[in-house]
Amino acid sequence: MVLKDEVLNLLQEVAPEVDLGSLDLNLPLRDQVDIDSMDFLNFLGRIYETLGVNVPESDYASLRCLNDLLQYLEKKRGGAP
Repeated sequence: MVLKDEVLNLLQEVAPEVDLGSLDLNLPLRDQVDIDSMDFLNFLGRIYETLGVNVPESDYASLRCLNDLLQYLEKKRGGAP
């Protein structure tokens, strides 16, 4: 499965009301989706459980949009798509 699809599936697990087709990967995620900080933490927890990438709190601010997150995950996974 493509990384983008995996991440979107994990987002939908945490926020099932999200319309994945309407998301813009370049806009701030929290402006597009009504998730609070706990949902965001749960989302990052699911990423860790599924993809094995731990996102430290110091990196949260740099992950505003989904493209930021995808690039971050690719880098942490060694460039795997």
